Amino acid sequence: MSVEFSISNQYLRSNRKKGFVSFISGVSMVGLVLSVMTLITVLSVMNGFHKELRDRVLSAISHSTINEYDGALKDWQTLRLSINQNPHVLESSPYIERYGLLSINGRSQGVSVRGVEPSLEKNTSILLDNIESGSADLTGPNILIGSGLALQLGAIIGDKITLLTPEISNSIIGIQPRFKRFTLSGIFDAGINEYDNNLAFIHLDQTQKLYNMKNLVSGIRLKVDDLFEAKKITNQVVKKLGNNHYYGTDWTQKKANFIKALNLEKQMIGIVLSLIIAVAAFNIVSMMVMVVTDKKADIAILKTIGMTPKRIVKLFFYQGITIGVVGIVLGVVLGVLLSLNIESVVSGIESILGFQFFPKDVFYINRFPSEIHLSDVVKVAIGAFVLVILAAIYPAKRAGKVEVAKVLNHE
Repeated sequence: MSVEFSISNQYLRSNRKKGFVSFISGVSMVGLVLSVMTLITVLSVMNGFHKELRDRVLSAISHSTINEYDGALKDWQTLRLSINQNPHVLESSPYIERYGLLSINGRSQGVSVRGVEPSLEKNTSILLDNIESGSADLTGPNILIGSGLALQLGAIIGDKITLLTPEISNSIIGIQPRFKRFTLSGIFDAGINEYDNNLAFIHLDQTQKLYNMKNLVSGIRLKVDDLFEAKKITNQVVKKLGNNHYYGTDWTQKKANFIKALNLEKQMIGIVLSLIIAVAAFNIVSMMVMVVTDKKADIAILKTIGMTPKRIVKLFFYQGITIGVVGIVLGVVLGVLLSLNIESVVSGIESILGFQFFPKDVFYINRFPSEIHLSDVVKVAIGAFVLVILAAIYPAKRAGKVEVAKVLNHE
């Protein structure tokens, strides 16, 4: 251990009471701890929110889809068997996506109608499992709608709902839209208003008849083994089909704006909260300047006995770095602990205050999910350490420039 480092530690462990200087030192340390802890916790909560939203969105749109440029897939059964041969494709299911108008008791609402094969759809989506009331029975003229849509239409299980389509049919009374009466068999809750308010499920066979699609489907939905390799796997599937008529779209393309918005939000919050660490580092500058001023006599004595200005600089630089490292380590530890227990902490605060931060009827997510990313923790720690180094440089250099003669004349 160098002499400079040993003396700097002696200063840190000194029992001498210096009043305001000691107070500023404590505030600087606490400020750094709180800023690092806060940034790690917020980033972890943001990661949790992102994962929760991503999972809920993917439950409705699938990992990727295979479509045909002509607008409809022919002989989808054979095509599906070929797609399932890819070892990275876990499951696949056909679907038809069209628009329609639901009407009941004088109330109407435009919806996205999704025709599915229930036994296959359950393997690629969890929507048919998230049933709020009723059942996911789509046999015959049954329909499944979202909880928000059911509320808008005032519909309950067993009600008869009329579905009107843009398709035209000729009858003895002239040209009119094709329509069919369905029985509401179940109400699902996706947890995303975009789907709860605008999506309805009917059986694939019913959709083909109602929209005059014969044996065609809109596309095939895929569930892959690696969510973040969906684009690569989709490209492999399309390439293996060996036909220029097909194209694939993965979830990152379907929800590109959504993903960009989430990432931008996290980046902006990270930047704003990083300013707290900058403020804590500025406090270290202020504290170290006051320490240098307080230790001028000691500096003069050290120079008198032969310590060079360069070694004086190192002494106070080490002191600033030590304070910063201790603060960063404590902040990281507390931040990780708080991130791991954030839901329990928030639940306790809510029970004490008597209200919810995120009411279920207002927000998509009514809890504080948290997911710690090691990369975030490392970035915060390194960023804080760099700011601490910068904060320690100026006071240390100022200590090295203390003039012995002037100090001893004033003592």
